[in-house]
Amino acid sequence: MSDVDAVENLVKKHQELKKEIAKVIVGQQEVIEQILLSIYTGGHSLLIGVPGLAKTLMVNTIAQTLGLDFKRIQFTPDLMPSDILGSEVLDQNRNFKFIKGPVFGNIILADEINRTPPKTQAALLEAMQERAVTIAGQQYKLSLPYFVLATQNPIEQEGTYPLPEAQLDRFMFAIELKYPSIEEEIQVVKSTTTDDEVRINTLFNADEIIAVQHLVRRIPVPDNVVDYAVRLVNRTRPGQEDASEYVKTYIDWGAGPRASQNLILAAKAHAAVHGKFSPDIEDVKAVSLGILRHRILKNYKAEAEGITEEKIITELL
Repeated sequence: MSDVDAVENLVKKHQELKKEIAKVIVGQQEVIEQILLSIYTGGHSLLIGVPGLAKTLMVNTIAQTLGLDFKRIQFTPDLMPSDILGSEVLDQNRNFKFIKGPVFGNIILADEINRTPPKTQAALLEAMQERAVTIAGQQYKLSLPYFVLATQNPIEQEGTYPLPEAQLDRFMFAIELKYPSIEEEIQVVKSTTTDDEVRINTLFNADEIIAVQHLVRRIPVPDNVVDYAVRLVNRTRPGQEDASEYVKTYIDWGAGPRASQNLILAAKAHAAVHGKFSPDIEDVKAVSLGILRHRILKNYKAEAEGITEEKIITELL
């Protein structure tokens, strides 16, 4: 199959995928779109939302439609690295045997990642970055494709361990889940309080997703689009000589080079699922909120004046 045919096929499969997910998840179109874009590019996502917005159900449904192995880890303050990575045990022949932990899967839902100590967060981040884990000096490769979808509750911060900026940067997207509209909530209540069982069809397999990831990386990008993405990221940095007064007033720290890389990758995927064979500046703008939201650090003045990350990014576009 040529790349042109592969892109056209992806457009069809992407629409079918969204229809399958919509059998279970009402609304949240933008959230689902961003999760799928991160999967098509091999990135990880951080889902930020209050409890009860079906984050777990959403990730589980997406894993089913993609035909991937899904594991859920509920993070707690007493969780140790060995609880998620696995550990060595003595078998009946008194030989050490490695028992794999829940981190060995294709889609890992790291529920409330900010509830666990930095030691356990760091163990998961090695798996995210290296696609491998090291136990007792032995490295074990994780099966591909591999995605971590972590969740955070933005309200309750008592007794939590917020992810440091360097670790937040590992997530391609930070996706904010908002409350459903009244019409959507009525639909949710109607569909979840009956005895009907919804059957989800699997539309992909692991090899097909890996092929999509390679396809996205092969998509050519015009120089002016790369230039726009890099300059957009550059505009978030208050330490630059040509930084605007707006940025100097409200931002303490700007986005790093990983933001530029992720903007281009996400723009390529966004273009592909909309039937375009090359991304343009509009594709970069379409993914910029999710890519930059967690990479810019507001200062106290922004907090005091109620200036959100979204407002700052919109101002810079």
